[in-house]
Amino acid sequence: MLSQVRDLDLQLLRLFLTVVESGGFSAAQGELGIGQSTISTQMAKLETRLGFRLCERGKSGFRLTPKGEQVLLAARKLFAALETFRGEAQGMADKLLGSLSIGLSEALDDDVLARVGAAIGAFRRRNQEVQIELISAMPAELERRLLQDQLQLAIGYFSGAQAALDYRLLFEERQALYCAAEHPLFVRAEVRPEQLRDADGVHHPYRYILPDEPWQAAASSARSEQVEGTLAFVLSGAHIGYLPRHIAAPWEARGRLRALLPEEFGFSVQFRLASHRGRQPSEAQLAFVDDLLGAFAPRFCTKSRCR
Repeated sequence: MLSQVRDLDLQLLRLFLTVVESGGFSAAQGELGIGQSTISTQMAKLETRLGFRLCERGKSGFRLTPKGEQVLLAARKLFAALETFRGEAQGMADKLLGSLSIGLSEALDDDVLARVGAAIGAFRRRNQEVQIELISAMPAELERRLLQDQLQLAIGYFSGAQAALDYRLLFEERQALYCAAEHPLFVRAEVRPEQLRDADGVHHPYRYILPDEPWQAAASSARSEQVEGTLAFVLSGAHIGYLPRHIAAPWEARGRLRALLPEEFGFSVQFRLASHRGRQPSEAQLAFVDDLLGAFAPRFCTKSRCR
């Protein structure tokens, strides 16, 4: 009785199919490359494994038994399924599968988003079937999610202090110190550094870049963890604060914001691609990183936008 299908059983079933398709033992000799006695012995082994006769052979010729007819149909289905599996398995060998969760810092420049989009487009042109999720959050939240395996990759301005994370420089974003049209410094023909000393600046505890800022507020009555909040405080005319150049640009064009001593007090923020150092990346993750690095390859941001 056949309780398990082994490799030998598959070989015997292939022989059985060849015999049937050839029309008998004698006719199958040339196709199988073995003698008639060997074919008969192999057929007997298969019948012993199955527990019943598959065919009648003798002077009257070769003829399948009713059970032999059923085994023939089942064997054809089996080998068709094996062929389907072989084709699908071969396709999977070259196909990227799974899912990717990628974190993005908020308020990214349009050009940066375009490059991320280009990376996604390049990835989608690969042989892949991958579910991609994009999540926008603050840098500290992105790092927390990376550490908790809720993200595979994240793009942001990070502290670089998490030993469990690996950081790769992607681009640089230019920051400048701004005041609004309602602020007293806006109308001054020339602004000197000492005139900024007593200005009420926006405190932003979410930023790891604070120590790098050339201007530090001596006093602050405004606090925001997001760029949009900083912009609102600056637009009030009561505060000055640092903003990404691409965020301030449309307000500057409308005459609502002014950069204060941008050469002296401007600086660049490094945005990095972060991943968990201790996690083995999937093939899909490695491929997406290649596409992402390729999209940002032309160089870093040198002015207000990435080139």
